[in-house]
Amino acid sequence: MINNLMLNILLVEDDEVDIMTVQRAFKKGNIANPLYLANNGLEALSLLRDTPGQPSLIPPERRLILLDLNMPKMNGLEFLRELRADPAIRHIPVVVLTTSNEERDRVDAYNFNVAGYILKPVTFSVFVELMITLDRYWTLCEMSLI
Repeated sequence: MINNLMLNILLVEDDEVDIMTVQRAFKKGNIANPLYLANNGLEALSLLRDTPGQPSLIPPERRLILLDLNMPKMNGLEFLRELRADPAIRHIPVVVLTTSNEERDRVDAYNFNVAGYILKPVTFSVFVELMITLDRYWTLCEMSLI
């Protein structure tokens, strides 16, 4: 993949097993995009925001957030509220990747303009296919902007 077409993917997830599963799926699916990690919404905001004298730790171009909902300190919905209220980062697409099948969580997430709401698959092979599909979709979206 051409470097200027790389997606800068932020995974906001507190479960170490789920983090390792995403990393393994990226490797198995030959997904070369950089994967940044935050354990909760507060860490994610810190990684995304510029501060005086300190630019964001994640390149500002072609960002995508994979967001879990159930996390300590600042959960996914609280994170979405903060993200969408910040003019500098509100445009970043977010895909919710969660175990929550609650209709209320789904409605709340879509009210914050998420690009998708995906239940975490039970099997690893299905998870790999999901990550490959997401990668291809966002790569195609980015290529259409060129």
